[in-house]
Amino acid sequence: MFVRTDRLLLRPGWIEDAAAVQRAIASDPAIARNTARIPSPYTLDDAEAYLRAQQEAEWPLSLLVFARTSGAPRLVGGVGIHPDGNGHELGYWIARSYWGLGFATEAAAALLRGGRESLKLDCIRSGHFVDNPASGRVLRKLGFRPTGRVVRRHSVARGGEVDCVLYADGAECEAGMRCLEAA
Repeated sequence: MFVRTDRLLLRPGWIEDAAAVQRAIASDPAIARNTARIPSPYTLDDAEAYLRAQQEAEWPLSLLVFARTSGAPRLVGGVGIHPDGNGHELGYWIARSYWGLGFATEAAAALLRGGRESLKLDCIRSGHFVDNPASGRVLRKLGFRPTGRVVRRHSVARGGEVDCVLYADGAECEAGMRCLEAA
């Protein structure tokens, strides 16, 4: 799946992107700390494994995010919707030099539109660690609503469990709440 917005290009990651992905994530440990799955330190081997896993996966909604420019696009992050057993979960990361520019919201909104239209996704959840309120603002802009639940979630980069605030997709909030209760 390829998705374009006014400012961004979302596309599958290729092995040739490994060095750029590694530089973007390794340049700031806060990126990995704000996610559940990204290790820190983040090596070139980690980036290559991440990109190989994307290419081998049957699930098509894990994309790299590039800023569209008059020259070559610049990698700014990644966004994905992943099956999690009871529905689907939205996740994203943005390189620090692009924080505060609306890229997370723009990329996630585009992916959510594509996922709903092409794959008919209806139960989408997300969450953020309690010490990352900026991610909660992104989720609210996307129409997600806090569920009132805080759960302990593993963070690879932190090496342990961290409190995570859960959200359900506002468009299907009632269905999302049922999915959360089933989890």
